[in-house]
Amino acid sequence: MLISDLSQIPGRRYPARRHTQNLAGGAAPIQTKNFSMGNVTLDPLGGQVPWHNQEQEEVYFIVEGIGEMCLGEERRIVSDGQMVYIPPGVFHQLTNVGEAPLRMIYCYGPAGDVAHWRQELNGTLPRAGIDAPPLPAGAAPQWIDAPEPEPD
Repeated sequence: MLISDLSQIPGRRYPARRHTQNLAGGAAPIQTKNFSMGNVTLDPLGGQVPWHNQEQEEVYFIVEGIGEMCLGEERRIVSDGQMVYIPPGVFHQLTNVGEAPLRMIYCYGPAGDVAHWRQELNGTLPRAGIDAPPLPAGAAPQWIDAPEPEPD
């Protein structure tokens, strides 16, 4: 029996203030062909899955917290118990707008690598409104467009 155990998966920290743990596919203990799945925790007040797209269809299930979901030209607040469907090729972004961590489960298929993880780590994400479609009006900025944190 194959089991993925979040308490045993170190995961990876990303510059946009999130921690991702692969449950199936990618670096996960369970390898799959038809889908990938993982647990993501966004830091309070701005942790983000930045504006990107991919060829796979995907869902985000909000386990706890409150976030701003941008999908194409739409922007909505999402919270625990809600799932968002993301069609293939559509740009999307999830930003934690709450004062507590936001935790979500993603699932996309077919399995395989999605470029935005690597692009974020390399600083090469397409910029909203420049290399990619603009974010919806009023949306939180894409992490690469966010102002640098104030020094302590």
